[in-house]
Amino acid sequence: MKRILCAFSCLLLLGLLLGCSKASFQGTDLTGAAFGGDFQLTTHTGKQSKLSDYRGKAVALFFGYTNCPDVCPTTMSELKAAMQQLGPKADQVQVLFVSVDPERDTQNVLSHYVPAFDPRFVGLTGTLAQVEKVAEQYKIIIQKQGSGSSYTVDHSAGTYLLDKEGKLRVLVNYGAGPQILAHDLGVLVNE
Repeated sequence: MKRILCAFSCLLLLGLLLGCSKASFQGTDLTGAAFGGDFQLTTHTGKQSKLSDYRGKAVALFFGYTNCPDVCPTTMSELKAAMQQLGPKADQVQVLFVSVDPERDTQNVLSHYVPAFDPRFVGLTGTLAQVEKVAEQYKIIIQKQGSGSSYTVDHSAGTYLLDKEGKLRVLVNYGAGPQILAHDLGVLVNE
C-alpha cells in the first residue's frame, strides 16, 4: 500500500509539474492550429527565402504594406520596441514582414522600409499569386480599396508568432503593445 501511495504521489507531482510548464501566452494561444505552414517568397535583398530557413528562431510574422497609413507602421514600431525589450534574446527572433501589396512593394521599396525599423527585420514579397497563396495559408484577408496609384489595402492586422520549429503558436492582436509581443516571444525563445 505504501508503494502504491508513493507511486501515486510521484505521478501526481509529475502531472502538476508538467501542467505548470505549459507555455503561458498573453496573446491568443494557437498551439495545434490546422493552418499556416512553410512558404517561399523573395526577401528585400532579392534572395529566395522559405519560412523553414528561420528554424531555430522564434518568428514574428506580420502581413502589411509600405503605404499603410497606420496599422503597419504602428505594428512595426511595436515589434522594434519588443526586440529592444528582449535584449540579447532578440538575436533568437526573426521578424518577417510579408507585403500584401506586391504591385507597389517591390524589392527596392521593401529594402528601404523594413530595415528602417530594425536591420534584422526581413521584408518578403512575390507575385500577387504567391502572396495570395501565403495569405490564404495564414487566413489573412486582403482587399484592395480604390483605384489608381492611391489605393489602400485592407488586411488582417494581427501578428503571428511561431516557435523555433516553425509551428504557429500565438496571435497577438493589433495594438496589444510591445510588452505582450516581447513576453510571448520570450516564452517561445525559452522553450
